[in-house]
Order: sequence, then C-alpha cells, then structure tokens
Amino acid sequence: MNKKELVAAIADKSGVKKSDAEKVLEAFAEAVTEELKAGGKVALVGFGTFEVAERAAREGRNPRSGETMTIPASKNPKFKAGKALKDALN
Repeated sequence: MNKKELVAAIADKSGVKKSDAEKVLEAFAEAVTEELKAGGKVALVGFGTFEVAERAAREGRNPRSGETMTIPASKNPKFKAGKALKDALN
C-alpha cells in the first residue's frame, strides 16, 4: 500500500474527502517527526510506539577498496508494534 492508497482507505473508512484525509495523514507524520526530533516518543495504545534508536560510531569496511573507515554515530526511527496489532496479525 502506498500513500495514495492509504489516503483513499482512510477517506473511505472515515467518510471524509480524500483531500481532508491527506491533510490529516500529513499532520500525523509531521507531528510524529517533530516529537522524535525533540527526543521524545509517540505511543499509540494498541497500535505501537515510535521512538528514536541511537547507533554508536563504529568501524566499517569500504566494500570497493577494502580499507577500514569510521561510520559516524546516527539516530534512526524505530517502531515497536503494540499487543493489539500483533494479536490482529496472528
């Protein structure tokens, strides 16, 4: 499912126009992004939790030349599914 299909599904299930559903989806994504940038987490009970996982700097190898290089520390978004979502899939 891509963004266009998700917007259509949201509009169909909620009974709103596609343009309104797209605005809501954009606002949701923006709000989650802002909270993660601030170092927080977003917990949606029954669905899951969005949070930031920090990766430490580490040594790696350039696959072309084989020489070692330092991979810098980074922050990555992480999603952990909630119990209700897991139960719905199993």
